[in-house]
Amino acid sequence: MAQFPTTRLRRMRQHDWSRRMMRENTLTPDDMVWTLVVTDKAHSEPVASMPGVTRLTVADAAKAAVEARSLGIPAIAVFPHMDASLKDAHGSQADNPDGLVAQAIKAMKDAAPEVGIICDVALDPFTDHGHDGLIENGVILNDATVERLCSQALTQARAGCDVIAPSDMMDGRVGAIRAALDGDGFQHVMILSYAAKYASAFYGPYRDAIGSAVALKGDKKTYQMDPANTDEALREVELDIAEGADMVMVKPGLPYLDIVARVKTAFALPTFVFQVSGEYAMIEAAAANGWIDGERAMLESLMAFKRAGADGVLTYFAPRAAKILNG
Repeated sequence: MAQFPTTRLRRMRQHDWSRRMMRENTLTPDDMVWTLVVTDKAHSEPVASMPGVTRLTVADAAKAAVEARSLGIPAIAVFPHMDASLKDAHGSQADNPDGLVAQAIKAMKDAAPEVGIICDVALDPFTDHGHDGLIENGVILNDATVERLCSQALTQARAGCDVIAPSDMMDGRVGAIRAALDGDGFQHVMILSYAAKYASAFYGPYRDAIGSAVALKGDKKTYQMDPANTDEALREVELDIAEGADMVMVKPGLPYLDIVARVKTAFALPTFVFQVSGEYAMIEAAAANGWIDGERAMLESLMAFKRAGADGVLTYFAPRAAKILNG
């Protein structure tokens, strides 16, 4: 390449039209999945640690699905906030065919059938100990948990869920869920695996949102990944693809852009990333204090995921970002 002064890279930056013409990545509502919390309470209620995020009743979740359709957001990821009195050690409500998640799926699909519904598969919103799996003598039981997850996935598929998204990080759960779905006639239901999910400090506000923060005993380091590891992420992804995952996910987002890039480069499979609650809360808190331009930081963070190679982003910002992108 010719050197300065023959080459002046600023030439292409001097006009809006030229910057747009050479832009390498673009962000549209098609790139986002709206992360949404539904509640069994009588009324929708704000999440204190996540300004702008509300736990929605089933009726309001159905309205959100209609809004997603109007904004061009292709899918909604559903997470439940259960009354504590319904939680137990086995997460019995996780596969209740008349439970909160099933009700929400049906209501949202009735209201906006064109919007995809993605359902989290894990036991932590339903257990009184706040863990993703069953526990015996302080140890998370892998295989017994996988059996419960298969039952949970089938309940969601029967309710009309389009994408099953296991976030529990138990070994072998993708293959077991795929076999359970296929065996029950749900060959068309997709699996989005939380293939590289890290034991992160950025999940706190989400646990507040679903009500598991107070219940959680201990930590999740024996099943979620060590933040120091990258090669292990590739092994996790490779195993989940072999077991039948249609898409894979990296979680959290911004602190793990290197993982997103490695996964996409290595496997060329549809790769998603989760902009988690802590990332959302940090941007909102800094913006509320006037330390950053919140709107610009939001869009810049979303573009960073695209630049790293992500095909889509699960984010609480989805409706706000879509409105801006739609003009």
